[in-house]
This record gives sequence, structure tokens and C-alpha cells, in this order.
Amino acid sequence: MIIKTIENSEKVNFMELLLLADEDWKMIEKYLYRGELFALYDDDLKSVCVVTQESDCICELKNIATYEKWHGEGYGSKLLDHIFSYYKDKHATMLVGTGNVPWIMRFYKKSGFKVSHRIRNFFTDNYDHPMFEDGVQLVDMVYLKKDL
Repeated sequence: MIIKTIENSEKVNFMELLLLADEDWKMIEKYLYRGELFALYDDDLKSVCVVTQESDCICELKNIATYEKWHGEGYGSKLLDHIFSYYKDKHATMLVGTGNVPWIMRFYKKSGFKVSHRIRNFFTDNYDHPMFEDGVQLVDMVYLKKDL
């Protein structure tokens, strides 16, 4: 298994996988080129994530996606462990914003994130169509944080 940092010129090549976690190309472009993209390979590409610097002491996990056939194999968790280590000396806190979907919340809490705050109506105000995950309409953005 290997994790690579992807250069700006190559980031667009990962859009298909990034769109699994954020289905709006325009929203991804808002953070993709100002963030760092990491790709996890185990023979072939399994998982990616994008992390942005929000301040001197805060970074934000903007997107993490694993191909569906590889869900439950630990690739997302391994990628998180890598970025926790990578950012540990650079930032004190990592944030992540997500929809209030039980399996996603369990994933982040298992990795040490705790609920921080929420932005009301984020998904309904920022996307041009209703968004659903596991039959649940996404309305509020729930922010979680982890001290690194």
C-alpha cells in the first residue's frame, strides 16, 4: 500500500472518485486546487482525500472517498491515519463537514472526531438539487473536529 500526494496538474484525473463524496463539480473546484490531494493505492487506486489549510492552526478534510466495492476494507481509515500524522506538526486541529448520516458519523467518530457545530441549511442553500445519502435528505452540514 502506498499513499501519494498529487500535484495540481494531475488533480482533475481524480474527479470521478471525488464526485462520490461530493456530487457537485463546482463545489469540488472551490477547494481542490487550494488543498492537498492524497491518493491511496493498493495495487490500484482505492481512496482519495483533499485537505485544506483554513488558518495557522486549523486544517479541514474537505473530501474523502473510497470506491464503493472497497468500502469496509479499511482504506479510508488508513488514509485518515496518514493525514493525521502528516498534519500533526503543522496544525493543532482538523475539521470535517458532513451530512448527518449515521454510517458517516460513525466512521468519523471511530477516527477520533467529535461533533463541533453545524451550519443550518448548508446543503439546501449551496446545491441546486436535493441531496440524499442512504435515503436521508442532507440539509445541515455537521462539523466535527479532532485535535491532532
